[in-house]
Amino acid sequence: MDFKRGLMLAASSLLLATAGTTASAPAYAETPGQERREDRGDAREVRQEGRQGAREAKEECREGDEKSRAECRKDKRGAKQDAREGARDARRGE
Repeated sequence: MDFKRGLMLAASSLLLATAGTTASAPAYAETPGQERREDRGDAREVRQEGRQGAREAKEECREGDEKSRAECRKDKRGAKQDAREGARDARRGE
């Protein structure tokens, strides 16, 4: 009788111990690698949006005659650099 009771107690404590560890696992990412992949994806989107915005800004600049072509190129470079900086911040989680 004592052997059965000890076996039941051991089995139930093992069950409770394993249930507690599986219930506390985070649901948002399975591994740190998955988090990094998601961060890179977010950064890629920021860069793509920045590129598109820089293209549109340069096109608008060329259509207007108030700036030279060199100034339009400089504006485009600045916009792309800002997008790269934003992508770095997104990748770092800032």
